[in-house]
Amino acid sequence: MQEFATPLSMRNEILSLIVESGLEGDCFTEMLDYTIELFETQGLGTDYYGYHNINHELEVTYIALLSANLNNDGLNKFSKEDLKYLYAAALFHDFDPQKSVDKPHEESVLKFLSMDRKLRKLLDDAKLDLEIIKVLILRTTYPWSGKLKANAESQIKECFRNSELTRNDEELQEHIMKLGWYLSVVDRISGYALGDFSKAMEMAKMNAHALAWRPSLIVRSSVAYFEELLNKETEMCKTILKSLPKQMRKNFFDTVLSFMHIRQQEISIQANYAYENLKLVPTIEKMTTREDPDFIKSVYSIFLELPKPLQFNKDKFEESVKNPNVILNTLRVNDKNGEIVGFAKGGPLESYQLRPEIRDENYGLNNTVFLEPLALKMGYWGLKGGSEMRHLFIMQAHSKKYQHLTSFALRDVIRARIDKEDAEFVTLFDPERWDYYRIKI
Repeated sequence: MQEFATPLSMRNEILSLIVESGLEGDCFTEMLDYTIELFETQGLGTDYYGYHNINHELEVTYIALLSANLNNDGLNKFSKEDLKYLYAAALFHDFDPQKSVDKPHEESVLKFLSMDRKLRKLLDDAKLDLEIIKVLILRTTYPWSGKLKANAESQIKECFRNSELTRNDEELQEHIMKLGWYLSVVDRISGYALGDFSKAMEMAKMNAHALAWRPSLIVRSSVAYFEELLNKETEMCKTILKSLPKQMRKNFFDTVLSFMHIRQQEISIQANYAYENLKLVPTIEKMTTREDPDFIKSVYSIFLELPKPLQFNKDKFEESVKNPNVILNTLRVNDKNGEIVGFAKGGPLESYQLRPEIRDENYGLNNTVFLEPLALKMGYWGLKGGSEMRHLFIMQAHSKKYQHLTSFALRDVIRARIDKEDAEFVTLFDPERWDYYRIKI
């Protein structure tokens, strides 16, 4: 099984599949290189911490070709023409450079496909009908229900009317819709087939961070996502998974089962909390405890559960825990010596290198404490432990004579604090909507 690490290694695998698929002509390689170049130059490359980055685009393209090539039984066999269209549609299905949120708008993708001259030439060289590619991309609209589905179907009808190939050929239209269904399910399976559960969890965190979800939704939404995929797309799911190598099938089902197992644990924690069998106790830690290697190891493992952009000063983590100028409190289970399930940590604003877009007028005045993103173990979000740690942190900052606190939080959370705490936005970030704010202490 090939587990990908970089766009370069994916590119090489896709090139092998292009040859295997019988897609002759330099235009197919050029299309691949142009896609990678576009994503990188538009800030949607590997450094973009969102689900819909270049890795996702290449993974979908790889699995679309791999599954189609391995799907050799008579009923589901793909023609060379099918493979050409699937390849081009997979490569560009999520390219939305002007995104205001991570989830691509299919209409923006189609506008780009229609306007980009170089891409139009490559599609002409490959003898591909742009209207058919548009249909395949529109069919990847998710969820395929309600207004989104109705809107996509009306555009699909228009595309079929605009294409000379499909205008009067209902059988071809039906075939293309089936190809679109195939691509839409590949779109949702691919990333989870190409790695173990740690990769899947990182993808879920990327998705949650980029869509501005509260952390308590990550596992719940992932389980709902997989259940819908397996229950509503059963036929196509089976077809694709059956065609993939055994290890990829195992990756996918291991991931589904792992998310379901974690969800069971979450429900158990929430039930214990509701029955008052479990108490969450915010605790100010003594410096002797903070210097204990087991304590540092325990809080570091919780720190690593945060999405990567929220892991501040990772390389100096141990040093910061031992630093008496750093404010630290934990969330423990049942009493002040119980298991640690979360922590709040921060220190002088001047100790942090924040995003370059942030211009904090108090930087250098030594009057502001920066609260790093709160860290909780999976399963303990949504039980108010985070807000209790945050309030304890503010009290600690007040005792150290800080005048302001700054931090990052979801936009709607900051809005709710404007009246309660006189919070103010300092810098807003899109598409994440994870913004930098300030309150007076």
